[in-house]
Amino acid sequence: MTREPEHTAYPIDGPTAALARKAEDHMTHARLIDTAAPSAPRGVALVLHGGAARRRPMRVSPTQLSVLRMVPIAGRIARAAKGELAVLRLLNSTRGWDAHHTPVDDVRWALGQVAERFGPDLPVGLVGHSLGGRAALLAAGEDRVVSAVALNPWVYPTEGRLDLAGRRVLVVHGDDDRIARPTNSAAVARDLGRTADLVGYVTVEGGKHAMLRRGQVFDQLAADFAAATLLGRHPGGVVGRILAGEEWVDV
Repeated sequence: MTREPEHTAYPIDGPTAALARKAEDHMTHARLIDTAAPSAPRGVALVLHGGAARRRPMRVSPTQLSVLRMVPIAGRIARAAKGELAVLRLLNSTRGWDAHHTPVDDVRWALGQVAERFGPDLPVGLVGHSLGGRAALLAAGEDRVVSAVALNPWVYPTEGRLDLAGRRVLVVHGDDDRIARPTNSAAVARDLGRTADLVGYVTVEGGKHAMLRRGQVFDQLAADFAAATLLGRHPGGVVGRILAGEEWVDV
């Protein structure tokens, strides 16, 4: 499997942004896909994909690699939850990130759908990769969100200056990521630590951006953290160390 190329043209402006606005009425809305939907869940895990911007607006395909990479993560969360969590994958309304409509807007839409379907009081955990990791962090302050996992997040180093009081956050980044800079996500984690209840940062040695190398490590960390923060569990291993207060861990 080859990874979908991602690049630094995430914020779109100028003529491309105008094209995006012109095409907005013709674009497919965001969609939610069930991985697990128990009749009486105790919480909801919302799984967010990445994917680079394109020169013209493009709808998200369920078969694009950045979307498919989140399928095993969603499945791992569902298995860890043992029927106690609803696990939903969000397909964004369009690829990439532009100045007019971003994946954070799609997350807000999804949170509204979750509230209508499962009730307004269930806790929600966000789990995202790349731009989905960025969206998870930037949307973590929304109502009902109690935790966020950002896997190899593509972020600017100043984007951690948020008020995430009451939230718990896990950032996992491969040290061999050549697409999203680990130094940026580390800076964001440090800033988030000033307000969030807990922020843990795990460096995956040899991990690359697509999370294919050492993929089981990324998947398990995401599942363990989501299950722990949404269900009140006390896991062992790396996530247990993070929840006990260890902020920086190498694996």
